[in-house]
Amino acid sequence: MSTDTDAVADHCGTVLDTVSGAVITERETLETVLSGFLARGHVLLEDVPGTGKTLTARSLANALGLQFSRIQFTPDLLPADVTGTYVFNEKAHEFEFREGPIFGNVVLADEINRASPKTQAALLEAMAEGQVTIDGETHALPEPFFVIATQNPIEQDGTFPLPEAQVDRFVVKTSLGYPDEAGELEIIDRRAARTDRTPTVTEAVSMAPAELRQAPEAVHVEKEVRKYVVRLARATREEQRVETGVSPRATQRLFEAARALAVVRGRDYVTPDHVARIAPEVLSHRLVLTPDARVDDVEKRAVVADLLDEVEVPTVSYTEQPST
Repeated sequence: MSTDTDAVADHCGTVLDTVSGAVITERETLETVLSGFLARGHVLLEDVPGTGKTLTARSLANALGLQFSRIQFTPDLLPADVTGTYVFNEKAHEFEFREGPIFGNVVLADEINRASPKTQAALLEAMAEGQVTIDGETHALPEPFFVIATQNPIEQDGTFPLPEAQVDRFVVKTSLGYPDEAGELEIIDRRAARTDRTPTVTEAVSMAPAELRQAPEAVHVEKEVRKYVVRLARATREEQRVETGVSPRATQRLFEAARALAVVRGRDYVTPDHVARIAPEVLSHRLVLTPDARVDDVEKRAVVADLLDEVEVPTVSYTEQPST
């Protein structure tokens, strides 16, 4: 492992330790979220209320020293409420642009599926292009720009399902889940010990976020591991329970997420285990199941798990520093 990789891994470990101090959840889940950030993608969290989604997003932003912004999506939310709008300056006798809450580094899009398709489309441009267009004028978003969107899986009344094009923009989809008994007890202990209910997280790293996000580009991926990524993606298109398998973009996202996870775990090369670990989070939400599979309540993650069992895992030997 190179010195640069050591430094990035140390910083990633510090971020995870810091966020774990505030959020009671599995470390693997936080690894997934951080991998989404390093892969220059966005993250979709599907959880019931009260599991710590907002705290996770805010804590990650604070640990990375980034600006946090939160948007509460509702059916009456307008695109201008997200992106911003032009207001008339009476003193200058001209219109000037007033930025909306989308202009942040880490943006929490809370209950994104409660907004109308028109408002969702405004967010889609921001996620896909890193910019917003208002009245024909384009405005660049801050760099880095990272969206953590949430949706509630149990309340579907009054919601607008995300279109496949938008779902595909999330590099990973995961869930914080309920804490175990010890974790839930710790939440109570923390509450009993202080009057402030929200743990405070401060900047935990000195390395610039842009430098952290550059690290996966230097991660080596052997040819056999690349083939493994492709075979997993292509297997989704041949699975009988799947009506529409993942796109070539998803194949690329799996490759990128595996590299990012390798960085988070302190490796400068990707192993098949890295690919298998992150594949359910990258591929599951992109699958469109057949009507029969939906009637049978087949879970998308179960389909990916079966494919991981079926697709041959390559045997790869690494030297200490694989050549690129």
